[in-house]
Amino acid sequence: MARLTVEHLSFSYPTESWLALRDVSFTAEPGEFLLFCGPSGCGKTTLLRQFQPALAPHGTRQGRVLVDDLPLDAWPERRVAQTIGFVQQDPDGQIVTDKVWHELAFSCESVGMERNEIRRRVGEMAGYFGLEELFDKPTDALSGGQKQLLCLASAAVLHPELLLLDEPTSQLDPIAAQNFIDAVRRLNRDFGVTVIAAEHRL
Repeated sequence: MARLTVEHLSFSYPTESWLALRDVSFTAEPGEFLLFCGPSGCGKTTLLRQFQPALAPHGTRQGRVLVDDLPLDAWPERRVAQTIGFVQQDPDGQIVTDKVWHELAFSCESVGMERNEIRRRVGEMAGYFGLEELFDKPTDALSGGQKQLLCLASAAVLHPELLLLDEPTSQLDPIAAQNFIDAVRRLNRDFGVTVIAAEHRL
C-alpha cells in the first residue's frame, strides 16, 4: 500500500487563469525519500500544501490525493495532524511558543495527548535531535539552524508517517543545512518515515 497516492492533480488559484499544477500523478511508498526540485515559482510549495489540509491554499482543485489508500479529504483533522508533518522555509513563521521544551510539547498538546505521554515524547525527541542543552532556552535566542532543527523535532514528536519539507534549508548556512539534512535522513532511516522534500538547489 502506498503511503501517498496523487492522481491527476491540477490546481489553480482564484485570481489566476493559468494552472499552478497540471495533471500531477505519483506515488510515495512507505519509507521512501522523494525530492521535488525546480526553480522558485514552479509550484513546489503549492504541491506540498495539497497534502496538508490545514495549509492548503484556496483555489480550484481537480484529481485525488490519498494517504494509505484513503482520500485525504475524508481524514479527521486530528489524524491528519498526527500522520502528516510539515516543515516550512521560515522557522520564525512556524515556531509558536517561547521555550524549546514548550515548542516540542505544543504539537502533542494540540492533539490532546496525555501529560505522561507528552513528557515521554518530548524527552525522546530532545535526546534524538541533541536538543537537551537547549531545552530551557528561549526560542528567539536560537540560531537559524537550531530553530529549523526544532521545527523538525516538533513535527517528529507526533511520530508522523509522512513528512513534508518545503525548502527547509533555503535560509541556512551550508553547515546548518547539512546538519538538518542529516537529521532528516536519520528519521527516514530509523523510523521509516516517508519524506517528500521540495528544494530549488540539489
